[in-house]
Amino acid sequence: MARKFLYAVAILIMLGVASLFTYRLYGIQLMRQFMVPGGEVADLPAMSARDYARAEMWIARPDKPGNPALWTPAGQSATPAPRAALFFIHPTSFLDTRQWNAPLDNPDANARAELFLRGQASAFNASAAIWAPRYRQATFGAFLTSKAQAQQALNLAYRDVAAAFEEFLHEAGDRPLILAGHSQGALHLSRLLAERIAGTPVARRIVAAYVVGWPVSLTADLPKMGLPACTGPDQPGCILSWQSFASPADPALILDTFDATNGYTGKSRAGTPMLCINPLTGKPGGSAPASANLGALIPDANLQSARLEAGRVPARCEGRGILTIGAAPPDFSQYVLPGNNYHVFDYSLFWANVRADAARRLAAYKQ
Repeated sequence: MARKFLYAVAILIMLGVASLFTYRLYGIQLMRQFMVPGGEVADLPAMSARDYARAEMWIARPDKPGNPALWTPAGQSATPAPRAALFFIHPTSFLDTRQWNAPLDNPDANARAELFLRGQASAFNASAAIWAPRYRQATFGAFLTSKAQAQQALNLAYRDVAAAFEEFLHEAGDRPLILAGHSQGALHLSRLLAERIAGTPVARRIVAAYVVGWPVSLTADLPKMGLPACTGPDQPGCILSWQSFASPADPALILDTFDATNGYTGKSRAGTPMLCINPLTGKPGGSAPASANLGALIPDANLQSARLEAGRVPARCEGRGILTIGAAPPDFSQYVLPGNNYHVFDYSLFWANVRADAARRLAAYKQ
C-alpha cells in the first residue's frame, strides 16, 4: 500500500507530543495540555438519513471503488457476495486541537480512518458487506477532559452515526446484520444499541455486536443494550467486548473515568464488572494460550503493510474485566498507551480469531 499502515496512527497520537521517555512519564498530562481544544463546540446542522444516501458520505460501502475495508493480508480474501451486512464505526482519527468535531472533508482524518478500516473492519470481509460512515467525530482531545464541550462534541458525533445507521438499514435490506466499532466508534455503538436497537425488530436481525475498546458495565450498561453478552462461540444475537493490556496491566486511567459515570440503566458504573469476551475462545472470562491465536496482524518494518502470524499472543480475562495478553509482544510494544494499554491493537492482536468468530456466529444465525 502507498500509505503507511494502521500502526502509523499510534505514532502520531502517542509519540508526537514528546520523546518516548517523556511520554512514558508524563504522557497523559502532556496530551491533556496540548490536545484538548479551547473554545466552544461549533453549532453544526443536523445530519439526516437522507444525507447518507450519498455515496461520498461513506468511507466504505459495497459499491465504493477502492473500498479500504476489502483489504486482506496474504493468504486471506474478501468474499465477493457475502450474506450479511456490517455497520462499522471507526475509532477517532481526528487529532486537531482547534475544533471539537471533525469536518467531513478533513483529508487527514479521512486518510487515517481508511487505515483503521484496513486493520479492523477488514476482519469481517469474509462474512459481510461493509458499510462505514464518515461522521463528525469528536477530536482525540475530547477523551482527555471533563469539559462540557467534550460531551457536546460526542453527542454531535453520535447523531451523525445514528443518521447513518438509518440509511444502512435501508441499504442492507433484509440481510443479517453485524455491528462493530472501536474506541469512540464502540462508544457510539453501545449508545446505538441502547437507544435505537433495544426492543425493536432490528435486534432480532443482529448476528453479533463487537463493542471493542470501550468498557461495558455488566450491571449499569448491558441490561439496557438490547442484547445479552455472548456466552459461547457459536451463539448469535449477542455482544462481545474486550480491552487489551499487557502485563503488568494498570487500567486506572480507564477505570477512574468509567467509575465517575452512570450507565444506560441510570445506575453508577463505579466498581461494577466490565464485559470481557475472550476473543480467542468467544466466551466470557477464562484464559487461552497463544496457540489458540489463529493470527495476529503484525506490521512490517516500514509500516507499509502487515502479515498474519499465528500462535503469538495469548489472552486472559481478569480483574474487573480487562483482557491481558501476557508479556508485551515485541512487534507492538513501542506503541502502547500508559498502563500497558494495547488499545490501538484490540482488533489486530486477534484479527484471524475475530474473522472466524463472525463466520461462526453467522452460520449459527442462519440455522
